[in-house]
Amino acid sequence: MMDKGSSSLGKAYGAALAYAVIIGFSFVFVKFALRSAGPVDLLAHRFTVSFAAANVLLMAGRGRARFTWAGVLRLLPIAVFYPSLFFMFQSFGLFYISSSEAGIIQAAIPILTMVLAAVFIREHSTGWQKLFILLSVGGVAFIVFMSGGETGSDGWRMAGYCLMLISAFSSAAYNVMARRLTQTHSVAEMTYMMMGVGFIVFNAIAVSQHVSAGTLMTYFQPFVEPRFVVSILYLGLMSSLLTSYLTNYALSRIQASQMSVFVNLSVVVTIGAGVIILGEVLAWYHVAGAALILGGVVGANARGRRKAKLL
Repeated sequence: MMDKGSSSLGKAYGAALAYAVIIGFSFVFVKFALRSAGPVDLLAHRFTVSFAAANVLLMAGRGRARFTWAGVLRLLPIAVFYPSLFFMFQSFGLFYISSSEAGIIQAAIPILTMVLAAVFIREHSTGWQKLFILLSVGGVAFIVFMSGGETGSDGWRMAGYCLMLISAFSSAAYNVMARRLTQTHSVAEMTYMMMGVGFIVFNAIAVSQHVSAGTLMTYFQPFVEPRFVVSILYLGLMSSLLTSYLTNYALSRIQASQMSVFVNLSVVVTIGAGVIILGEVLAWYHVAGAALILGGVVGANARGRRKAKLL
């Protein structure tokens, strides 16, 4: 019979796996939504939907969230790092470098998380875990390198690298901070704060841009298209609200470095979704890179479970 600790750990890995699957499919819906709205408007509408849903859950009594000013101040930094800084620097970084280059930098999130976790919360990975995390990162790097892609002008590429690196660092910082805060705050409280800050930040930026351009009347125009509505519901409810809840839940039970490696697993899901839904070509290097990623994810977490049992 499975003990309570093993059951709890299994649920955490299930949450991490569900996170990777949802994020993997989200790129398909982002492509659909970008046909009707710009990147900033897309983020604003996405977090409007997610924050509205978070409020409905809170009022329905399903959130179990109790906020105090002290608690809000403790949770505010993680909401600033993710989603605000993560998506903001990611969007601006993609102006100057290719998606392939961005993918390689974003694949470093597990490594950055591992380093920050060791320094700030004394959460150390074993030698085997480090090796498997690097294997997973190598799989992503191999796929995006083989995929190629045009790059931005040389004069701005360094700026793009820096912006994307800050984005990756923001995600890693969130993983580490959330890992500690899950011990004192509920998953619902953390998720609500993240959605709320994302709603305020991205709507403020989007509205400011529309006011400056004199196009405020077109702000909600994309919602007349059914494909955009479906996409924004998936991105807001599933890819923002639910994945934030799943991430916070997983971080309450497994190491930050173990959770972060599931970011790379979403690449495998994205490739599969592109082939099945968008009719994209599956190349040999996709299969080879996916094998490296899967091996890294399984290996890092299998070693993590073994370490947890020994403690």
